[in-house]
Amino acid sequence: MAKKLRFNSATIHGGQQPDKAYGSVMPPIYQTSTYAQTTPGEHQGYEYSRTHNPTRTALERSIASIENAKHGLAFASGMAAMDTVLKLFKPGDEIISTDDLYGGSYRLMTQIFDKYGLKIHFVNMEKPDTVTQFLNDKTRLIWVETPTNPMMKVVDIQAIAALGKAHNALVAVDNTFASPYLQQPLDLGADIVLHSATKYLAGHSDTVLGLLVVNDDALQEKLAFIQNSGGGVPGPMDCFLTLRGIKTLHLRMQRHCENGAAVAIYLQHHPKIEKVYWPGLVDHPNHEVAKKQMNAFGGMLSFVPRGGDLQTSMSIVENLKLFILAESLGGVESLAGHPASMTHASIPKAVREKSGVVDGLIRLSVGIEDVQDLIEDLDQAIA
Repeated sequence: MAKKLRFNSATIHGGQQPDKAYGSVMPPIYQTSTYAQTTPGEHQGYEYSRTHNPTRTALERSIASIENAKHGLAFASGMAAMDTVLKLFKPGDEIISTDDLYGGSYRLMTQIFDKYGLKIHFVNMEKPDTVTQFLNDKTRLIWVETPTNPMMKVVDIQAIAALGKAHNALVAVDNTFASPYLQQPLDLGADIVLHSATKYLAGHSDTVLGLLVVNDDALQEKLAFIQNSGGGVPGPMDCFLTLRGIKTLHLRMQRHCENGAAVAIYLQHHPKIEKVYWPGLVDHPNHEVAKKQMNAFGGMLSFVPRGGDLQTSMSIVENLKLFILAESLGGVESLAGHPASMTHASIPKAVREKSGVVDGLIRLSVGIEDVQDLIEDLDQAIA
């Protein structure tokens, strides 16, 4: 049996081998739609690129390696991956989801799958017992985001996974904010892990791609069937870029975490900032859970200026010079966003505010620049 690689080595070598044709160290970009067959039905493992592509296979093996998973599946986007998971279920099935989650995930559940008969319960999962009252014999999936977007709530994956197993429900974890560098949900009992690989895994804001990882063979077969039938798969160039990004994930995440900590502490002590949401702060309500299941606390954080009004927050994000006002997260460059009008605009205002997403909230994706430059940029914008 091959020796299991430690994480930093697995990001570079996990599931990979030099290309058999010419020994290429990096998996080649197989820019082809179809593959020659010697006789009908006989081929070299690939017949059509919607079903399989060698570059995509290399990426799927890579993500499986660093998530300690048996199987990886790649998609055209994180939302295509989530769409595939939800297609496992039928009308009348029930899903329990975190109440604070990416606006696109909320939109997919409420505006697409709700009309096909899936019943979704949105629940604050900070206390696992809260989930229990929604569990019944129709519950098929518990959907977890942790840390959540954008309120940075941390959900106890192990506790939720135990509830899922006790009630014969799958547990899926959106691991986008943490990345496999910070937490590995399958090891904590989850059944499915999702990544918007657009973010930390690819890491350079130059591609859109989604990933799923699972251990169960039967579950992988079901997901792969939907993946192939629906066709929401990535092209080989996007797979190549994501593979390239994964090779430096451990290095980038170290700096994201260091910079995130420095920015969070700076904001926490700023007289014009009312509240900072980052799980590494000791006064974060889920700090102990984060310490238990995460290797560090990441580069994502949110904050509310004193007074919490929309005008003040707009002024801050519009006056940032180094932080770029843009959607998305997880790239090497620092980004700032206003969730209420950007990433979470599809969620009704009353629903947003119930989970804490007020009009004054600002979300930061802290990049890998010199942290003093980032702090000085925030300082001038807040001033």
